[in-house]
Amino acid sequence: MTAAHVASCTCGRLRAVCATEPVRVSVCHCFACQQRTGSAFGVQARFARDAVDLQGDASEYVRVGDGGFHIRFRFCPVCGDTQCWEIEGWDGWVIIPVGAFADREFPAPTSSVYDARRHSWVELHGLVERMD
Repeated sequence: MTAAHVASCTCGRLRAVCATEPVRVSVCHCFACQQRTGSAFGVQARFARDAVDLQGDASEYVRVGDGGFHIRFRFCPVCGDTQCWEIEGWDGWVIIPVGAFADREFPAPTSSVYDARRHSWVELHGLVERMD
């Protein structure tokens, strides 16, 4: 697979080799993303599942999202970084945290989800779409 983008965890045990550009890059302000990242929001990129080669032996954690659907997270058992996640009912898609690409030229987010939960001091510029 020719790589357009390669993501990895901090220790390098897990990699995600993406053959295409992401179909969407978004910022999420939901409380679960705030907890998962330890930050005020998460930034993630969605790829077609068949365009991503997930490499390495990951641990998994499944949680129930706000809408009642299951979200399966893959994370590194050594350094704890999230490699990716897949959402029940979103067959054919994989979501990867943008920070895992460590690429300052990675495409910018075009949407903000759970925007009603955005911290008042967070300002996002150039977004096309905001969803509460």
